[in-house]
Amino acid sequence: MPDSDTTLVGVVGYPVRHSLSPLLHNTAFAALELNWTSLAFEVAPGRVAGALEGVRALGLAGISVTMPHKAEVAALVDECTAVARALGAVNCVVNREGTLGGENTDGAGFLASLDRGAGFDPRGRRCLIIGAGGAARAVALALAGAGCADLAVLNRTAARADAVAALAGAVGRVGRLDDEADVAQADLVVNATPVGMAGTQAENEGWLVPPSLLHQGQVVADLIYAPRPTAWLAAAAEAGARTVDGLGMLVHQAAAQLELWTGLPAPVDRMWEAASALV
Repeated sequence: MPDSDTTLVGVVGYPVRHSLSPLLHNTAFAALELNWTSLAFEVAPGRVAGALEGVRALGLAGISVTMPHKAEVAALVDECTAVARALGAVNCVVNREGTLGGENTDGAGFLASLDRGAGFDPRGRRCLIIGAGGAARAVALALAGAGCADLAVLNRTAARADAVAALAGAVGRVGRLDDEADVAQADLVVNATPVGMAGTQAENEGWLVPPSLLHQGQVVADLIYAPRPTAWLAAAAEAGARTVDGLGMLVHQAAAQLELWTGLPAPVDRMWEAASALV
């Protein structure tokens, strides 16, 4: 039970009660035998500046940040890492004696999930990202940083695809929706759209890349973790591709946050067990 010596962290978002972050972090704290606790704080849009002042005033060790606050927090913290600055988004705040540092662990979490789920190293490989939102941006920057040879971005709005591709520098480019070669030649295909997510309108919308185009020898990742797997990912597996669902990115980005707060290696296997039991 929390007591007067408990170190507090939390997750802020709107809505946030569905977040698995407190479960993941509290599981890790228990495994590490730390007197730490994570709570969910629902913070309405426009009020996150006050929440950050609360982190300072109450002495929280840090917070996990989810939608819709990632961009605003990036503009409000005292300092940002190069990755968070490039993305214009913070998903983790570390309180260093009142100085709030902004981090973004989404890309690192994705790379770790690829390694754990498929043993996939992006170096020298051809990659394709479907979508152009915040998750796509984090994945693009991470894959480029890991040394991929080519990164194509597919999106219905070309201007947004161009902005994501630009994060990858010289290896980034905008793919064509009517050109199946980008899909056929990709070593890694990533769905970074909400299409297929349970309980949303997007669950029943069409795929930009039909699973009939996917094939054996590819690694296919879907950043969605509910349902697990999505229909698109299940069809990719039937086509012979190795598949990685979104739970891996969720667990590993949370593990990276914990390591930033505590300075200790995260008990990733225990966190996986806790998440898998609920999803």
